[in-house]
Amino acid sequence: MTDFPERDLPPGRHHLLKEHLLTEIRQSGATEAAPKKNSKIWFRPALATGAVAAAVVAGVLVASPFGDQAAQAGPPSKETVRMLEQIAAAAEKQPEPKGLRDDQFVYIRTKERYMETGSDETARIQPLHVREFWESVDGKHTEVVDDPVDGFDHERWAPDLPLTESDSHYRSLQKLPTDPVNMRDWLYRVSSGGESRDQNAFVLVGDLCGGLMPPKQAAALYLAASRIPGVEVREDAVDAAGRRGVAIARENDGERQELIFDKETKQFLGERQVAAEDLPMGFKKGTVIGHSAVMERVVVDKAGRRP
Repeated sequence: MTDFPERDLPPGRHHLLKEHLLTEIRQSGATEAAPKKNSKIWFRPALATGAVAAAVVAGVLVASPFGDQAAQAGPPSKETVRMLEQIAAAAEKQPEPKGLRDDQFVYIRTKERYMETGSDETARIQPLHVREFWESVDGKHTEVVDDPVDGFDHERWAPDLPLTESDSHYRSLQKLPTDPVNMRDWLYRVSSGGESRDQNAFVLVGDLCGGLMPPKQAAALYLAASRIPGVEVREDAVDAAGRRGVAIARENDGERQELIFDKETKQFLGERQVAAEDLPMGFKKGTVIGHSAVMERVVVDKAGRRP
């Protein structure tokens, strides 16, 4: 067993995160949405060199790793860009795991609860529970998931081959761009989900936050996120374990998705989905309709083996 170096609170999202359940309910007419094994939405970190992001906020241009490109006034704000720069710098400093083998697995344990619909088509929030996932390092070995609420009892998942460009296993992530411009292009090219291109790209950022990601790619990811319209920083957010942090958030179709980071270390803690307005399925504005907390992430030799 190999611990992921220096990450007590690893970047937080289990890439199996429950896909935007609210959106799926709207699109499918309130049918129950099952989590998708290879959804590229929501968890894995990576980081590049500490380049400074760029933005034009209130008409003021600041230094940018994006060359002559300049964002128009408006979100992301100057404060949001600065926070993402700090998150990127912290991620870039994380040591890359040494001696990582293709036949190993990244063990990710989370606390989480999300919205679901039952046979009566009534939306409800799941009880808080633990989810465990053993993710193949190279994506070519059988993985295991244990989630009592979703009915997975150490269920084995055969590899889904051939791997696609949007694959988020560690070996695939090592091939991603290490500069924010090309990383942003990649996000917009491979993300999907039925929302706007900006929202799909942001959801993919979140999908990458919780797994194991190479530091240079992680840095590029967070700097690229500073170029997604509508992204904002929120100073106070709470993950599923009750840990307070700062959130990088984006609102879409009545709900707000928050990626929560520790205020001091800037390490990813978890994510939260909040009703930004009264929702048609009965949830009032301000209701937390889904959240998670990454509690442990280490490398193990066998799927199904706990650290």
